[in-house]
Amino acid sequence: MAKIHVLDNGTIDKIAAGEVVERPASVIKELVENAIDAGATAVTVEIKEGGIEFIRVTDNGAGIEKSEVRNAFMRHATSKITQVSDLLKLHSLGFRGEALSSIAAVSKVELITKTKEDMTGIRYCLEGAQEVSYEEIGAPEGTTFIVRNLFFNTPVRRKFLKTAMTEGSYVTDLLEHLALSRPDISIKYVLNGQTKFFTNGDGDLKAIIYRIYGRDIANEMIPFQTVEEDLVLEGFLGKPVLNRANRNFENYFVNSRYIRNKLVSKAIEEGYQSYMMQHRYPFTVLHIKIKPELIDVNVHPAKMEVRFQQENEIYELLAGAIENTLRGKEFIPDVSDDGKAEKKVQEKQKLPEPFEQRRLQAMKEIIPPPPAEHKTQNEQKPSAEHKTQSEQKLPRNEEQPKVSSKLSEPVCEYKAEKKQTIKDSDSKWESASGIHKRIGQDVSQTVNQMPTQPEQKLEKPEHAVYGAVIVGEGKNPSSSDWTAV
Repeated sequence: MAKIHVLDNGTIDKIAAGEVVERPASVIKELVENAIDAGATAVTVEIKEGGIEFIRVTDNGAGIEKSEVRNAFMRHATSKITQVSDLLKLHSLGFRGEALSSIAAVSKVELITKTKEDMTGIRYCLEGAQEVSYEEIGAPEGTTFIVRNLFFNTPVRRKFLKTAMTEGSYVTDLLEHLALSRPDISIKYVLNGQTKFFTNGDGDLKAIIYRIYGRDIANEMIPFQTVEEDLVLEGFLGKPVLNRANRNFENYFVNSRYIRNKLVSKAIEEGYQSYMMQHRYPFTVLHIKIKPELIDVNVHPAKMEVRFQQENEIYELLAGAIENTLRGKEFIPDVSDDGKAEKKVQEKQKLPEPFEQRRLQAMKEIIPPPPAEHKTQNEQKPSAEHKTQSEQKLPRNEEQPKVSSKLSEPVCEYKAEKKQTIKDSDSKWESASGIHKRIGQDVSQTVNQMPTQPEQKLEKPEHAVYGAVIVGEGKNPSSSDWTAV
Protein backbone atom coordinates (compact mmCIF):
# COMPACT_ATOMS: atom_id res chain seq x y z
CA MET A 1 0.00 0.00 0.00
CA ALA A 2 1.39 3.45 -0.97
CA LYS A 3 2.42 5.76 1.80
CA ILE A 4 1.25 9.36 2.12
CA HIS A 5 4.08 11.94 1.98
CA VAL A 6 4.12 15.59 2.85
CA LEU A 7 5.61 17.48 -0.09
CA ASP A 8 8.45 19.89 0.43
CA ASN A 9 8.04 23.61 -0.23
CA GLY A 10 9.94 23.52 -3.52
CA THR A 11 7.63 20.90 -4.99
CA ILE A 12 4.58 22.73 -3.68
CA ASP A 13 5.73 25.98 -5.28
CA LYS A 14 6.32 24.34 -8.64
CA ILE A 15 2.90 22.69 -8.59
CA ALA A 16 1.29 26.03 -7.75
CA ALA A 17 3.33 27.70 -10.46
CA GLY A 18 1.86 25.27 -12.97
CA GLU A 19 -1.62 26.65 -12.21
CA VAL A 20 -0.69 30.34 -12.27
CA VAL A 21 2.30 30.56 -14.63
CA GLU A 22 1.54 28.88 -17.92
CA ARG A 23 3.63 31.07 -20.24
CA PRO A 24 5.31 34.52 -20.28
CA ALA A 25 1.94 36.22 -20.79
CA SER A 26 0.77 34.81 -17.45
CA VAL A 27 3.76 36.37 -15.67
CA ILE A 28 3.14 39.77 -17.26
CA LYS A 29 -0.58 39.63 -16.40
CA GLU A 30 0.14 39.09 -12.69
CA LEU A 31 2.83 41.77 -12.53
CA VAL A 32 0.77 44.41 -14.38
CA GLU A 33 -2.28 43.70 -12.21
CA ASN A 34 -0.13 44.15 -9.11
CA ALA A 35 1.10 47.49 -10.50
CA ILE A 36 -2.50 48.64 -11.10
CA ASP A 37 -3.52 47.59 -7.58
CA ALA A 38 -0.56 49.60 -6.23
CA GLY A 39 -2.05 52.80 -7.68
CA ALA A 40 0.26 53.19 -10.66
CA THR A 41 -0.70 55.67 -13.38
CA ALA A 42 2.02 54.57 -15.83
CA VAL A 43 3.23 51.04 -16.55
CA THR A 44 6.01 50.03 -18.96
CA VAL A 45 6.37 46.44 -20.14
CA GLU A 46 9.47 45.28 -22.03
CA ILE A 47 10.14 41.76 -23.29
CA LYS A 48 12.79 39.99 -25.34
CA GLU A 49 12.56 36.64 -27.11
CA GLY A 50 8.81 36.49 -26.49
CA GLY A 51 9.31 36.98 -22.74
CA ILE A 52 11.09 33.65 -22.32
CA GLU A 53 14.50 35.17 -21.74
CA PHE A 54 13.68 38.65 -20.42
CA ILE A 55 10.68 40.46 -18.90
CA ARG A 56 10.73 43.88 -17.25
CA VAL A 57 7.67 45.57 -15.74
CA THR A 58 8.11 49.09 -14.31
CA ASP A 59 5.44 51.20 -12.58
CA ASN A 60 5.18 54.41 -10.58
CA GLY A 61 2.96 52.97 -7.87
CA ALA A 62 3.22 53.06 -4.10
CA GLY A 63 6.11 50.54 -3.92
CA ILE A 64 6.85 47.95 -1.24
CA GLU A 65 8.18 48.77 2.20
CA LYS A 66 11.61 47.43 3.10
CA SER A 67 10.31 45.25 5.90
CA GLU A 68 7.76 43.57 3.64
CA VAL A 69 9.91 42.77 0.61
CA ARG A 70 10.73 39.21 1.72
CA ASN A 71 7.14 38.53 2.80
CA ALA A 72 5.88 39.46 -0.67
CA PHE A 73 7.43 36.27 -2.10
CA MET A 74 5.90 33.90 0.44
CA ARG A 75 2.98 31.71 -0.57
CA HIS A 76 -0.49 33.14 0.10
CA ALA A 77 0.92 36.50 1.19
CA THR A 78 -1.12 39.47 -0.03
CA SER A 79 -2.14 42.99 0.91
CA LYS A 80 -5.52 42.84 -0.87
CA ILE A 81 -7.56 40.94 1.72
CA THR A 82 -7.27 40.18 5.40
CA GLN A 83 -10.26 37.86 6.07
CA VAL A 84 -12.81 35.66 4.29
CA SER A 85 -15.51 38.34 4.13
CA ASP A 86 -13.24 40.47 1.96
CA LEU A 87 -13.71 38.00 -0.91
CA LEU A 88 -17.32 39.16 -1.26
CA LYS A 89 -16.39 42.82 -1.84
CA LEU A 90 -13.23 42.73 -3.90
CA HIS A 91 -12.19 45.95 -5.63
CA SER A 92 -8.69 44.80 -6.60
CA LEU A 93 -7.57 42.62 -9.49
CA GLY A 94 -5.38 40.29 -7.37
CA PHE A 95 -6.18 38.65 -4.06
CA ARG A 96 -4.80 35.08 -4.01
CA GLY A 97 -1.22 35.90 -2.96
CA GLU A 98 0.32 33.21 -5.19
CA ALA A 99 1.70 35.22 -8.11
CA LEU A 100 5.13 36.33 -6.85
CA SER A 101 5.95 33.04 -5.14
CA SER A 102 4.95 31.06 -8.25
CA ILE A 103 7.00 33.30 -10.56
CA ALA A 104 10.06 33.16 -8.30
CA ALA A 105 9.85 29.34 -8.16
CA VAL A 106 10.44 28.88 -11.92
CA SER A 107 12.64 31.84 -12.89
CA LYS A 108 15.34 34.28 -11.85
CA VAL A 109 13.69 37.36 -10.37
CA GLU A 110 15.11 40.77 -9.54
CA LEU A 111 13.00 43.30 -7.60
CA ILE A 112 13.78 47.02 -7.24
CA THR A 113 11.30 49.02 -5.20
CA LYS A 114 11.04 52.26 -3.25
CA THR A 115 8.24 53.96 -1.39
CA LYS A 116 7.56 57.68 -1.26
CA GLU A 117 8.66 57.96 2.39
CA ASP A 118 11.98 56.13 2.04
CA MET A 119 15.21 57.80 0.94
CA THR A 120 16.64 54.68 -0.73
CA GLY A 121 15.21 51.61 -2.39
CA ILE A 122 15.73 47.88 -2.07
CA ARG A 123 17.17 45.45 -4.63
CA TYR A 124 16.14 41.86 -3.96
CA CYS A 125 17.23 38.90 -6.16
CA LEU A 126 16.00 35.28 -6.16
CA GLU A 127 16.72 32.18 -8.24
CA GLY A 128 14.25 29.30 -8.04
CA ALA A 129 12.62 30.81 -4.92
CA GLN A 130 16.03 30.98 -3.22
CA GLU A 131 17.33 34.34 -2.00
CA VAL A 132 20.53 35.48 -3.70
CA SER A 133 21.01 39.09 -2.60
CA TYR A 134 19.29 41.83 -0.62
CA GLU A 135 20.73 45.37 -0.67
CA GLU A 136 19.84 49.04 -0.56
CA ILE A 137 20.23 51.09 -3.75
CA GLY A 138 19.11 54.40 -5.15
CA ALA A 139 15.88 54.00 -7.10
CA PRO A 140 12.89 56.05 -8.29
CA GLU A 141 9.53 55.78 -6.59
CA GLY A 142 7.67 52.67 -7.66
CA THR A 143 8.52 49.05 -8.43
CA THR A 144 10.47 47.27 -11.15
CA PHE A 145 10.32 43.50 -11.71
CA ILE A 146 12.88 41.78 -13.93
CA VAL A 147 12.25 38.11 -14.79
CA ARG A 148 14.95 36.14 -16.62
CA ASN A 149 15.16 32.57 -17.95
CA LEU A 150 11.59 31.48 -17.38
CA PHE A 151 11.29 27.74 -16.50
CA PHE A 152 15.08 27.43 -16.28
CA ASN A 153 14.73 24.75 -13.56
CA THR A 154 11.78 22.94 -15.13
CA PRO A 155 12.97 21.93 -18.62
CA VAL A 156 9.82 19.90 -19.25
CA ARG A 157 7.65 23.02 -18.91
CA ARG A 158 10.06 25.06 -21.03
CA LYS A 159 9.96 22.45 -23.78
CA PHE A 160 6.22 22.93 -24.20
CA LEU A 161 6.52 26.67 -24.81
CA LYS A 162 5.97 27.83 -28.38
CA THR A 163 8.32 29.93 -30.48
CA ALA A 164 9.40 33.36 -29.33
CA MET A 165 7.23 35.04 -31.98
CA THR A 166 4.10 33.15 -30.90
CA GLU A 167 4.69 33.83 -27.21
CA GLY A 168 5.26 37.48 -28.04
CA SER A 169 1.91 37.62 -29.84
CA TYR A 170 0.20 36.29 -26.69
CA VAL A 171 1.82 39.07 -24.67
CA THR A 172 0.74 41.67 -27.22
CA ASP A 173 -2.87 40.47 -27.11
CA LEU A 174 -2.86 40.54 -23.30
CA LEU A 175 -1.50 44.08 -23.07
CA GLU A 176 -4.02 45.33 -25.62
CA HIS A 177 -6.84 44.06 -23.43
CA LEU A 178 -5.24 45.54 -20.31
CA ALA A 179 -5.00 48.90 -22.06
CA LEU A 180 -8.68 48.71 -23.04
CA SER A 181 -9.66 47.73 -19.49
CA ARG A 182 -8.00 50.79 -17.92
CA PRO A 183 -7.99 53.81 -20.27
CA ASP A 184 -6.98 56.01 -17.33
CA ILE A 185 -3.57 54.29 -17.00
CA SER A 186 -0.74 54.89 -19.45
CA ILE A 187 0.68 51.61 -20.76
CA LYS A 188 3.83 51.37 -22.86
CA TYR A 189 4.79 48.12 -24.55
CA VAL A 190 8.34 47.53 -25.87
CA LEU A 191 9.04 44.39 -27.90
CA ASN A 192 12.68 43.55 -28.69
CA GLY A 193 13.76 47.17 -28.25
CA GLN A 194 10.93 48.66 -30.37
CA THR A 195 7.86 50.40 -28.98
CA LYS A 196 4.81 48.37 -30.03
CA PHE A 197 2.16 50.78 -28.73
CA PHE A 198 1.69 53.49 -26.14
CA THR A 199 -1.44 54.89 -24.48
CA ASN A 200 -1.72 58.35 -22.96
CA GLY A 201 -3.79 57.38 -19.93
CA ASP A 202 -6.25 60.26 -20.44
CA GLY A 203 -9.34 58.03 -20.12
CA ASP A 204 -10.32 58.27 -23.80
CA LEU A 205 -11.40 54.73 -24.71
CA LYS A 206 -11.94 55.52 -28.40
CA ALA A 207 -8.39 56.87 -28.69
CA ILE A 208 -7.08 53.54 -27.41
CA ILE A 209 -9.23 51.68 -29.95
CA TYR A 210 -7.75 53.92 -32.64
CA ARG A 211 -4.16 53.20 -31.51
CA ILE A 212 -4.64 49.44 -31.26
CA TYR A 213 -7.03 48.59 -34.09
CA GLY A 214 -6.59 51.52 -36.48
CA ARG A 215 -8.64 54.35 -37.93
CA ASP A 216 -10.99 52.26 -40.08
CA ILE A 217 -12.34 50.33 -37.10
CA ALA A 218 -12.43 53.37 -34.79
CA ASN A 219 -14.60 55.26 -37.31
CA GLU A 220 -17.16 52.43 -37.37
CA MET A 221 -17.80 52.42 -33.60
CA ILE A 222 -21.06 53.51 -31.94
CA PRO A 223 -21.08 54.92 -28.38
CA PHE A 224 -23.07 52.78 -25.98
CA GLN A 225 -24.29 53.44 -22.43
CA THR A 226 -27.03 52.06 -20.19
CA VAL A 227 -27.39 52.92 -16.52
CA GLU A 228 -29.44 50.83 -14.09
CA GLU A 229 -29.64 50.68 -10.31
CA ASP A 230 -26.95 48.03 -9.74
CA LEU A 231 -25.46 47.85 -13.21
CA VAL A 232 -23.76 50.25 -15.66
CA LEU A 233 -23.05 49.27 -19.26
CA GLU A 234 -20.85 51.54 -21.36
CA GLY A 235 -18.34 51.39 -24.17
CA PHE A 236 -18.52 51.10 -27.95
CA LEU A 237 -20.40 48.82 -30.31
CA GLY A 238 -19.02 48.05 -33.73
CA LYS A 239 -21.34 48.47 -36.71
CA PRO A 240 -22.55 45.21 -38.26
CA VAL A 241 -20.05 45.68 -41.08
CA LEU A 242 -17.30 44.96 -38.52
CA ASN A 243 -17.91 41.24 -38.18
CA ARG A 244 -15.46 38.40 -37.72
CA ALA A 245 -15.48 34.63 -38.04
CA ASN A 246 -14.59 34.13 -34.35
CA ARG A 247 -15.27 35.71 -30.95
CA ASN A 248 -11.78 37.16 -30.48
CA PHE A 249 -13.04 40.72 -31.00
CA GLU A 250 -15.80 40.49 -28.40
CA ASN A 251 -14.04 42.52 -25.69
CA TYR A 252 -15.89 42.95 -22.39
CA PHE A 253 -14.63 43.78 -18.91
CA VAL A 254 -16.29 43.32 -15.52
CA ASN A 255 -15.17 45.96 -13.02
CA SER A 256 -12.10 46.65 -15.24
CA ARG A 257 -11.19 42.96 -15.25
CA TYR A 258 -10.75 41.24 -18.61
CA ILE A 259 -12.76 38.00 -18.55
CA ARG A 260 -14.28 35.35 -20.81
CA ASN A 261 -17.89 34.50 -20.02
CA LYS A 262 -20.42 32.54 -22.08
CA LEU A 263 -23.37 34.44 -20.64
CA VAL A 264 -22.06 37.85 -21.67
CA SER A 265 -20.94 36.59 -25.07
CA LYS A 266 -24.36 35.07 -25.78
CA ALA A 267 -26.13 38.29 -24.74
CA ILE A 268 -23.98 40.36 -27.12
CA GLU A 269 -24.71 38.01 -30.02
CA GLU A 270 -28.43 38.08 -29.19
CA GLY A 271 -28.44 41.87 -29.47
CA TYR A 272 -26.75 41.68 -32.90
CA GLN A 273 -28.92 38.80 -34.16
CA SER A 274 -31.05 40.95 -36.50
CA TYR A 275 -27.97 42.56 -38.09
CA MET A 276 -25.51 39.67 -38.34
CA MET A 277 -25.27 36.58 -40.51
CA GLN A 278 -24.86 33.16 -39.00
CA HIS A 279 -21.41 32.21 -37.77
CA ARG A 280 -20.33 35.86 -37.82
CA TYR A 281 -19.51 37.71 -34.60
CA PRO A 282 -19.44 41.43 -33.79
CA PHE A 283 -16.70 43.79 -32.63
CA THR A 284 -17.40 45.27 -29.18
CA VAL A 285 -15.59 47.01 -26.34
CA LEU A 286 -17.92 46.92 -23.32
CA HIS A 287 -17.35 47.82 -19.68
CA ILE A 288 -19.71 46.21 -17.17
CA LYS A 289 -19.69 47.90 -13.78
CA ILE A 290 -21.52 45.94 -11.13
CA LYS A 291 -21.50 45.76 -7.37
CA PRO A 292 -18.77 43.37 -6.13
CA GLU A 293 -21.34 41.57 -3.96
CA LEU A 294 -23.21 40.37 -7.07
CA ILE A 295 -20.27 38.54 -8.68
CA ASP A 296 -17.76 35.85 -7.69
CA VAL A 297 -14.25 36.15 -9.13
CA ASN A 298 -12.70 33.34 -7.07
CA VAL A 299 -13.44 30.73 -9.70
CA HIS A 300 -10.14 30.01 -11.45
CA PRO A 301 -6.51 30.65 -10.45
CA ALA A 302 -6.02 32.71 -13.63
CA LYS A 303 -9.04 34.88 -12.62
CA MET A 304 -10.37 34.83 -16.19
CA GLU A 305 -13.86 33.70 -15.20
CA VAL A 306 -16.60 35.20 -13.04
CA ARG A 307 -20.04 34.12 -11.89
CA PHE A 308 -23.09 36.39 -11.73
CA GLN A 309 -25.79 36.04 -9.11
CA GLN A 310 -28.53 37.53 -11.35
CA GLU A 311 -27.67 35.92 -14.66
CA ASN A 312 -31.09 36.20 -16.32
CA GLU A 313 -31.51 39.89 -15.48
CA ILE A 314 -28.02 40.74 -16.76
CA TYR A 315 -28.58 38.73 -19.94
CA GLU A 316 -31.90 40.41 -20.81
CA LEU A 317 -30.64 43.88 -19.93
CA LEU A 318 -27.46 43.58 -21.99
CA ALA A 319 -29.14 42.01 -25.05
CA GLY A 320 -32.02 44.52 -25.01
CA ALA A 321 -29.74 47.55 -24.59
CA ILE A 322 -27.55 46.51 -27.53
CA GLU A 323 -30.57 45.84 -29.76
CA ASN A 324 -32.16 49.22 -28.92
CA THR A 325 -28.91 51.07 -29.60
CA LEU A 326 -28.46 49.43 -33.00
CA ARG A 327 -32.13 49.95 -33.94
CA GLY A 328 -31.76 53.71 -33.55
CA LYS A 329 -28.88 53.90 -36.04
CA GLU A 330 -28.97 54.09 -39.82
CA PHE A 331 -26.42 51.74 -41.37
CA ILE A 332 -27.15 52.49 -45.05
CA PRO A 333 -24.46 54.90 -46.29
CA ASP A 334 -25.63 58.24 -47.73
CA VAL A 335 -24.31 58.63 -51.26
CA SER A 336 -26.33 61.70 -52.33
CA ASP A 337 -24.27 64.78 -53.15
CA ASP A 338 -27.03 67.26 -54.14
CA GLY A 339 -25.85 67.43 -57.75
CA LYS A 340 -22.30 68.39 -56.83
CA ALA A 341 -20.81 65.65 -58.97
CA GLU A 342 -22.80 66.77 -62.02
CA LYS A 343 -21.71 70.37 -61.52
CA LYS A 344 -18.09 69.31 -61.30
CA VAL A 345 -18.42 67.38 -64.58
CA GLN A 346 -19.95 70.39 -66.32
CA GLU A 347 -17.23 72.70 -65.05
CA LYS A 348 -14.60 70.23 -66.17
CA GLN A 349 -16.08 70.14 -69.67
CA LYS A 350 -16.21 73.93 -69.94
CA LEU A 351 -12.73 74.63 -68.75
CA PRO A 352 -9.89 73.69 -71.13
CA GLU A 353 -6.96 71.63 -70.02
CA PRO A 354 -3.83 73.46 -68.75
CA PHE A 355 -1.82 72.69 -71.89
CA GLU A 356 -4.76 73.94 -74.02
CA GLN A 357 -4.75 77.22 -72.11
CA ARG A 358 -1.04 77.65 -72.76
CA ARG A 359 -1.55 76.88 -76.47
CA LEU A 360 -4.35 79.44 -76.82
CA GLN A 361 -2.28 82.06 -75.04
CA ALA A 362 0.69 81.40 -77.35
CA MET A 363 -1.54 81.74 -80.42
CA LYS A 364 -2.84 85.06 -79.20
CA GLU A 365 0.71 86.33 -78.80
CA ILE A 366 1.82 85.13 -82.27
CA ILE A 367 -1.28 86.09 -84.31
CA PRO A 368 -2.21 89.76 -83.75
CA PRO A 369 -5.90 90.80 -84.04
CA PRO A 370 -7.06 92.20 -87.45
CA PRO A 371 -6.78 96.01 -87.89
CA ALA A 372 -9.84 98.14 -87.51
CA GLU A 373 -9.69 99.48 -91.11
CA HIS A 374 -9.81 95.97 -92.63
CA LYS A 375 -12.76 95.16 -90.45
CA THR A 376 -14.67 98.25 -91.60
CA GLN A 377 -13.92 97.47 -95.26
CA ASN A 378 -15.23 93.94 -94.86
CA GLU A 379 -18.35 95.20 -93.18
CA GLN A 380 -19.11 97.67 -96.06
CA LYS A 381 -21.94 96.59 -98.33
CA PRO A 382 -21.09 96.17 -102.07
CA SER A 383 -22.44 98.63 -104.57
CA ALA A 384 -25.27 97.91 -106.99
CA GLU A 385 -22.85 97.79 -109.96
CA HIS A 386 -20.76 95.05 -108.31
CA LYS A 387 -23.93 93.16 -107.48
CA THR A 388 -25.02 93.12 -111.14
CA GLN A 389 -21.57 91.97 -112.29
CA SER A 390 -21.56 89.06 -109.87
CA GLU A 391 -25.05 88.08 -110.93
CA GLN A 392 -24.09 88.14 -114.65
CA LYS A 393 -21.24 85.62 -114.08
CA LEU A 394 -23.63 82.94 -112.90
CA PRO A 395 -24.74 80.41 -115.59
CA ARG A 396 -28.11 81.10 -117.19
CA ASN A 397 -29.34 77.50 -116.95
CA GLU A 398 -28.80 77.31 -113.18
CA GLU A 399 -31.12 78.93 -110.74
CA GLN A 400 -29.76 80.85 -107.83
CA PRO A 401 -30.23 79.02 -104.52
CA LYS A 402 -32.71 80.45 -102.12
CA VAL A 403 -31.21 81.67 -98.87
CA SER A 404 -32.75 82.96 -95.70
CA SER A 405 -33.18 86.58 -94.95
CA LYS A 406 -30.21 86.59 -92.64
CA LEU A 407 -27.91 85.31 -95.42
CA SER A 408 -29.43 87.39 -98.25
CA GLU A 409 -26.92 90.21 -97.83
CA PRO A 410 -24.49 90.71 -100.80
CA VAL A 411 -21.04 89.19 -100.52
CA CYS A 412 -18.04 91.35 -99.89
CA GLU A 413 -15.88 92.72 -102.69
CA TYR A 414 -12.80 90.75 -101.79
CA LYS A 415 -14.75 87.46 -101.97
CA ALA A 416 -15.95 88.22 -105.50
CA GLU A 417 -12.45 89.06 -106.63
CA LYS A 418 -11.20 85.80 -105.17
CA LYS A 419 -13.77 83.80 -107.15
CA GLN A 420 -12.85 85.64 -110.39
CA THR A 421 -9.16 84.86 -109.83
CA ILE A 422 -9.88 81.17 -109.31
CA LYS A 423 -11.97 81.05 -112.51
CA ASP A 424 -9.26 82.76 -114.60
CA SER A 425 -6.64 80.29 -113.33
CA ASP A 426 -8.89 77.36 -114.26
CA SER A 427 -9.23 78.64 -117.84
CA LYS A 428 -5.46 79.12 -118.20
CA TRP A 429 -4.88 75.56 -116.93
CA GLU A 430 -7.33 74.19 -119.47
CA SER A 431 -5.60 76.01 -122.36
CA ALA A 432 -2.18 74.78 -121.22
CA SER A 433 -3.36 71.20 -120.90
CA GLY A 434 -4.82 71.38 -124.41
CA ILE A 435 -1.51 72.50 -125.89
CA HIS A 436 0.28 69.57 -124.19
CA LYS A 437 -2.24 67.11 -125.57
CA ARG A 438 -1.74 68.42 -129.15
CA ILE A 439 2.05 68.24 -128.84
CA GLY A 440 1.82 64.65 -127.67
CA GLN A 441 -0.36 63.67 -130.65
CA ASP A 442 2.08 65.26 -133.18
CA VAL A 443 5.07 63.42 -131.67
CA SER A 444 3.34 60.04 -131.79
CA GLN A 445 2.34 60.58 -135.47
CA THR A 446 5.92 61.50 -136.40
CA VAL A 447 7.32 58.40 -134.77
CA ASN A 448 4.84 56.11 -136.48
CA GLN A 449 5.66 57.58 -139.96
CA MET A 450 9.40 56.87 -139.61
CA PRO A 451 10.64 54.10 -142.04
CA THR A 452 11.72 50.85 -140.50
CA GLN A 453 15.40 49.90 -140.93
CA PRO A 454 16.50 46.44 -142.11
CA GLU A 455 17.73 43.98 -139.58
CA GLN A 456 21.44 44.12 -138.95
CA LYS A 457 23.40 41.27 -137.56
CA LEU A 458 25.43 42.59 -134.73
CA GLU A 459 28.81 41.21 -134.01
CA LYS A 460 30.24 41.71 -130.59
CA PRO A 461 33.63 43.40 -130.82
CA GLU A 462 36.01 43.15 -127.95
CA HIS A 463 35.74 46.75 -126.79
CA ALA A 464 32.32 47.78 -128.15
CA VAL A 465 29.64 49.49 -126.12
CA TYR A 466 26.04 48.87 -126.99
CA GLY A 467 23.03 50.85 -126.11
CA ALA A 468 19.41 49.95 -126.48
CA VAL A 469 16.71 52.25 -127.68
CA ILE A 470 13.14 51.03 -127.60
CA VAL A 471 11.27 52.73 -130.41
CA GLY A 472 7.57 53.01 -130.30
CA GLU A 473 5.09 53.15 -127.55
CA GLY A 474 3.57 50.10 -126.02
CA LYS A 475 5.79 47.59 -127.92
CA ASN A 476 7.74 44.64 -126.56
CA PRO A 477 11.52 44.79 -127.18
CA SER A 478 12.70 42.59 -130.09
CA SER A 479 15.74 42.20 -132.28
CA SER A 480 14.40 44.83 -134.72
CA ASP A 481 14.27 47.39 -131.95
CA TRP A 482 17.99 47.20 -131.19
CA THR A 483 20.34 49.60 -132.96
CA ALA A 484 24.10 49.94 -132.59
CA VAL A 485 25.56 53.00 -131.04
